[in-house]
Amino acid sequence: MKKVNLVYGTVYGSAQFVAETIKTALLDAGNEVGLYEVDDLDGFVPPQNEVLLIVCATTGQGDVPDDIYPWFSELKTSAPYLPDLEYGIIGLGDSSYDTFCGAGLQFDALFTELGAKRLGDVFKIDAGETMEPEVEALKWIESWQSLL
Repeated sequence: MKKVNLVYGTVYGSAQFVAETIKTALLDAGNEVGLYEVDDLDGFVPPQNEVLLIVCATTGQGDVPDDIYPWFSELKTSAPYLPDLEYGIIGLGDSSYDTFCGAGLQFDALFTELGAKRLGDVFKIDAGETMEPEVEALKWIESWQSLL
């Protein structure tokens, strides 16, 4: 079973809480999991023999949150070729905005450009429909794990 590396970008802490909740669920299911704090991302290129799961809130006009933007920009600039990397995306946003889950979609586009392969669809959690995004994420992670 491949190790799952969790990375999150948050504005008010919801994405971090979702990532921490998912980490626990993945560990309970017997997976090896790494949770990367923002300070751990400088120079981090996801290992291609492991799986990457990004949990990302959206800010402003579909922007990547300030805490994770330096890593996003670094990857975009350095453009490592990652054809053997498998990844997943959980986006948090508000569907009343045209840029719903825009940050997660930007990460999806970036990793597609880098040659990586997405496992499943981008999972979008709507703040307008749920006050507990971690509950929705736990339901999704059960089916997503079967793709590992």
